Amino acid sequence: MQSRHFAISLLVLAIVTWAAPPAFGQSADSWELPRTPEGRPDLQGVWLNNVATPLERLPELADRSHLTREEVATLTARADRIFANGRSAFTTPEGAFRAALQNVETYIAWSTSSSIGMVDVTFTDRTSLVVDPPDGRIPALTPAARARVAAVDRGWEFKTGPDDLNSIHRCITTGVPRLGGNFGAGPYTFYQIVQTPTHLAFISEAFHDARIIPIGDRPHAPEQIRQWNGDSRGRWEGDTLVVETTNFSPKSHYRGAADGLHLVERFTRTGPDTLAYRVTLTDPETWASSWTAEVPLQRRDQPIYEFACHEGNYSIVGMLRTARLEDANR
Repeated sequence: MQSRHFAISLLVLAIVTWAAPPAFGQSADSWELPRTPEGRPDLQGVWLNNVATPLERLPELADRSHLTREEVATLTARADRIFANGRSAFTTPEGAFRAALQNVETYIAWSTSSSIGMVDVTFTDRTSLVVDPPDGRIPALTPAARARVAAVDRGWEFKTGPDDLNSIHRCITTGVPRLGGNFGAGPYTFYQIVQTPTHLAFISEAFHDARIIPIGDRPHAPEQIRQWNGDSRGRWEGDTLVVETTNFSPKSHYRGAADGLHLVERFTRTGPDTLAYRVTLTDPETWASSWTAEVPLQRRDQPIYEFACHEGNYSIVGMLRTARLEDANR
C-alpha cells in the first residue's frame, strides 16, 4: 500500500511540476477561458463542492426544478440563522437545505459537533443535483441491485468480520462518483485538478484518492482488469473534458452498482471561479434507466491537505468489538 501511495505521489508531483499555476482574481466581466500552452482549457486549481442542493428532489418540491431568486435568498438567510445560533448540530449541505426549507429553529442530529464555523453552504436555484430524469429523482433500482444493497446493509449490521465492512468504513475509498453522503462523497469536498498534455490528475481531499486519467486515444484496460474506482480515459470535446470510466471492481459499490457501472463525466469551465461537473451513470443491472447529475464547483485559493481516515485500522477493531458485545446481548 505504501509503495502504491508513493508511486501516485511521484506521478502527481511530476504533473504539478509541469503545470502552470492558475490565475486568480479575475472578475467575471473580464474573464476569458484560461488555456494551457497546447490551447486546451486550463482546469487546474482547487475546487470546492459545498452546494446545498439535494441530490434528489424533495417531495415538497416535486413539481419544481428551480427556485426563484427570492426563495434562494430566503433559504440562505434561514441557514445563516439556524447554524449560527450555537445550538444546532453539524450537518451536510443537504441537511442544511432541509433545515432551511422547514425553517426549523435549531437543527438536531446525531452529531455531537457544533455547527459554529462548520456549516458553509451555497444555495442555488436548482431543487436537485439530478437533472435527468426531469423529475429530479434517481431511477428505480432493479431487484438485483436491491439485493446487493440489502447484502451490504446486513454486513454492516452484523459485522462478523472485516470483509463485511464496505470500502468506506475500511477507509479504502468512497468510490466514484462522489455524489451525496459523507466523508467527501459530496458535502464540503475539496478537489484539486492538475494537468499535462497527456494526463489529468483529479485529487480528492477526503480519503486522498488520486485519479490519474490519461487523455487521448489510449484504449481502456483489458476487461479482466478491475479497479475500485474503475479505469478512466479522457478526451476533449471542444472546451469540455469528457472522462469515460469502466472496469469497476465487483467489490465496488455505488448505490447498488458495481462492476457493471459505466460513467461519463464532463468538466467545463463556466467562469473565473466556477467549474461545472456533470456525470451520467449507466448500469442496466442497477437502475431502470441512465441518470445524470450536475454539480457546480467553486474555486478556492487555498491548499488541500492529506486526509487521514484512521491510522492502523483501529476503527475496524473497535467496530467489530462493539458488534460482538451487541451479539452477546441479543
